[in-house]
Amino acid sequence: MPLVSTKKMFEKAYEGGYAIGAFNVNNMEIIQGITEAAKEVNAPLILQVSAGARKYANHTYLVKLVEAAIQETGLPIALHLDHGDTFELCKSCIDGGFTSVMIDGSHHSFEENIELTKKVVDYAHERGVTVEGELGRLAGIEDAVSVSEKDACFTDPDQVEEFVKRTGVDSLAIAIGTSHGAFKFKGEAQLRFDILEEIQRRMPGYPIVLHGASSVMPEYVEMINKFGGSMPGAKGVPEDMLRKAASLAVCKINIDSDLRLALTGTIRKYFAENPSHFDPRQYLSPARQAIKEVVKHKLVHVLGCDGKANEVL
Repeated sequence: MPLVSTKKMFEKAYEGGYAIGAFNVNNMEIIQGITEAAKEVNAPLILQVSAGARKYANHTYLVKLVEAAIQETGLPIALHLDHGDTFELCKSCIDGGFTSVMIDGSHHSFEENIELTKKVVDYAHERGVTVEGELGRLAGIEDAVSVSEKDACFTDPDQVEEFVKRTGVDSLAIAIGTSHGAFKFKGEAQLRFDILEEIQRRMPGYPIVLHGASSVMPEYVEMINKFGGSMPGAKGVPEDMLRKAASLAVCKINIDSDLRLALTGTIRKYFAENPSHFDPRQYLSPARQAIKEVVKHKLVHVLGCDGKANEVL
């Protein structure tokens, strides 16, 4: 089975009131943990690669690892570029076998964002690749994306229709109060569901994307803090809010920080308990299992996409 597009995934997710999980990948163990979990619950997947991950692991290695995961699981999997910031980067991923790309022009003016996004859309659509755009800016840090709180801004529903119409973009990442990274909120999360609902009212059936949606699972933060780390105040998006978003227009929810925390916490615990071990298979195996458990929980209890793989085949 080849890599699939996100188009049918989002159509089915919107109709069914669930979201597809978009999980960031950097190496073999992360890909294995994610896809083994999805296979067990029969869920479709988006595996996404940031520019930083692509530089770290190499484009060809990542593509081949994802292709191996499809061969092993038989699942419908889309390979997506996360936060592409230039036409050249998007073009390289499209030419290199990705089935979906994100062009993030949110740091440009509205008109410049439209121009850049449309350029990517035109190139991608000629090659059967779907495109995600972004309006509004999320605070926080993720790889090369760094936005301060003062520079963050909510998505303006008045701009969404014009942006989608003029660019032809297939899905849109919006800012309604989520944040990149593990240190998201000083108090409780306050997501602007009024913005999401207004966009859905104006554009029924159009797929919305939520970035910065890790819940920063406390058990792994505690594990990191217990075994030599220091992450006071780490707090994410409550899972009930993500489930509500998935029941509305949000068809793709990005999860990265939760995977990093599970991986790092488990490895810290392993070395604290086994300080003389040095075989990477010994500490990466439980780390891979931790990722699998996190992803399985998200697919079933947050995203609601378990059992949906056959819908998009």
